[in-house]
Amino acid sequence: MAKSDITGKRKMVANHVSHSNIKTKRWQNVNVQTRRIWVPELGRFVTLSVTTRDLRNIDKLGATAYAKRYGVKL
Repeated sequence: MAKSDITGKRKMVANHVSHSNIKTKRWQNVNVQTRRIWVPELGRFVTLSVTTRDLRNIDKLGATAYAKRYGVKL
C-alpha cells in the first residue's frame, strides 16, 4: 500500500463527477516515492517511503527535525 513512513498519508476516497453531475467513488492516490535520505546526525543513509510533499519539507527543515515533528524515530 502506498503510505508515507513519516506522516502516514495514504490514499483517500473522492468523487468522480461526470458532465451530467453523476458522482461515483474513486481513489486519490498519494505520490509516494522510495528515497535514500542522508541523515547527518546519524552519519548514514535512511531508506524511507515519503510523499513528494515530505521531500520538499525534508529539504527545507532536515530529516530529523521533520521526523521529530511527527513523532517518528529514524
